[in-house]
Amino acid sequence: MYPFFRFAWQLWSVRSLAPMAITDEHVSHHLCMPWDLDGFLELNNGRTLTLYDLGRFGAGARVGLSSVLRQRRWGLAVAGCSVRYRKRVTALQRIEMRTRCISWDARFIYIVQSMWVGGTCTSEALMRTAVTSRAGTVPPSEVMDALGWEGPAPEPPAWVAAWIEAEGTRPWPPQGPAAVPEGHVPPTV
Repeated sequence: MYPFFRFAWQLWSVRSLAPMAITDEHVSHHLCMPWDLDGFLELNNGRTLTLYDLGRFGAGARVGLSSVLRQRRWGLAVAGCSVRYRKRVTALQRIEMRTRCISWDARFIYIVQSMWVGGTCTSEALMRTAVTSRAGTVPPSEVMDALGWEGPAPEPPAWVAAWIEAEGTRPWPPQGPAAVPEGHVPPTV
């Protein structure tokens, strides 16, 4: 179940923080609850993505995106994600989350988020996000205009640009299993 109370708490907690520019870093704090754990008693990878949601909503409130979404009746979507998990997060550990929009192009807005426990990074996520309307995806340039951004998009770091390029070559919709060469006999166990 989606953590609606935590979601409300994050939005409540950012209301007194100073507004920030779209490219500034938002820092939020979270607690790994027992119901966030998987069978190995560590933060579940799916719940990690849900907690990253909470960080993006907090950042969105501070940059003014929440107001723009309400006024224009726009929505949000995650269109792609790459996560690197490096260290376990266990029950009742305090998480510092860092969220920052790093670039955008003609279709998507790119956000980098990371979780830190005791000064050690436990995971990092690169999100490809989109703002949506009833007519479809809203061009990021229109979103940035609504937020008061002037100038071009920041240049993405090389690793992000490489990921964007690689995603552009990925077939959609997914293709079926690769054809098995004729005469191939699968190994027996």
